Amino acid sequence: MSTQIADDSAGGDSAGGDSAGGDSAGGGSAGGGSASGGSASGGSRVPQTDASVMDAATVGARQQLLSCLLQSPIPPGELIRNLGLYLLPMDVKRLLFFAELYQQIVSVPGVIMEFGTRWGQTMAILQSLRAILEPYHHRRLIIGFDTFTGFPEVAPEDGSAAAAQTGAYGVTAGYEHYLDNLLALRELQSPLPQVRKYRIIRGDAPAELQRYLAQHPETIVAMAYFDMDLYQPTVDCLRLIRDRLPQGAVVGFDELNHAAFPGETTAVREVLGLPHLRLRRSPWSADESYFVTERP
Repeated sequence: MSTQIADDSAGGDSAGGDSAGGDSAGGGSAGGGSASGGSASGGSRVPQTDASVMDAATVGARQQLLSCLLQSPIPPGELIRNLGLYLLPMDVKRLLFFAELYQQIVSVPGVIMEFGTRWGQTMAILQSLRAILEPYHHRRLIIGFDTFTGFPEVAPEDGSAAAAQTGAYGVTAGYEHYLDNLLALRELQSPLPQVRKYRIIRGDAPAELQRYLAQHPETIVAMAYFDMDLYQPTVDCLRLIRDRLPQGAVVGFDELNHAAFPGETTAVREVLGLPHLRLRRSPWSADESYFVTERP
């Protein structure tokens, strides 16, 4: 089987948006998986990401690890319980980073929103953390926004990196339906499996977020995670959720202070103002950072 290792210089599930049911809506912008738009031209083609920062030896070793996973001699029934054999240190760090964030909102009411879902790994991590930290909190909805077609467009504020172009960070055709089914199966492994506690919303993230909030005026946001990479959708979504964040809410960013994607930092400076934020980074994070809302 021929396989290819993807780079990770832009972080996590970077760049996306899509909706496979529930409160799903059409559109195309959000980042992280690509909640901001763009177009993956169908089939199995996935638009390029930015150039890898890994050296050839590291890339080669990772390719061999992938081959070991795909050709594992472990019986299928046991393989799913032994995937830790193949986890890379950076992936374990990401698990620990989101565990740090999640523990801080256990006592805060509200939903979790991810802007830029792409392949959905962060949603799956959050789903597991909910099952561990608050297994019977059936109102802790996890909502992912993404276009699932890559960046729709980029602004001058987004810089000139190779990946900052329309269509970058798309996914394979119809992936949102696969992800929806996968998250539904994962829900069966948690308490209260009869309650659907996630939503995947496809389309332009700001437009879909505005529609969602209009349909659900009760919404409080306990955690928001921005992985759209781009300036405009980040600005728009920050403005839309700003008055939905209670004291103690956590707001995280995947590309803050990231030279390849300056738009995210510019968006935060304009909407929130860096001098007003006590930004934090975790020992488990590289580019990722966050703040906890505080009384002015």
